[in-house]
Amino acid sequence: MFSKNNAEVEQTGSIGRTGQESGDANSAALAEADLAYARATAAEALSRGGRDLSVPWENPRTGANGNITPLAASYTEGSVTCRDFLASYVRGQTQSWLQGEACRADHGQWQVKSLKPLKQG
Repeated sequence: MFSKNNAEVEQTGSIGRTGQESGDANSAALAEADLAYARATAAEALSRGGRDLSVPWENPRTGANGNITPLAASYTEGSVTCRDFLASYVRGQTQSWLQGEACRADHGQWQVKSLKPLKQG
C-alpha cells in the first residue's frame, strides 16, 4: 500500500506535531493547505469507484504527501451516499494517519465531510 520510503518513517498517530515543528504562525495554515490537497485527492479517488485502491497526494509547496485509500463500499446516510477512507500524511520525518468520510453531493461529486486524526486503541 505504501512505498518503501514511507515504511521507514516513524508513525506518530497525530498531525499536531507537524504544525508545531517550525514554530511559526504559518505552520497551522500550511498543515491546512496540506489537508486541502488530501481532501481533493480523496474526492477524486472516491469518484473512481475503486475499493482498496490507494491514490497518492502531494502538496508541492510543502513537500507533504501521502495516500488516500477508500476503506469500504459506499453506504447510505439518510438519502446521501457516503464512503469512509484512510489517509496517510507524511511531512518531513513525521507520519500520521487520518480517517475521513466523504459523501456524494447532489451534483454527483464527492465532498469530504470529515478528515481527522485516526483514533488508535
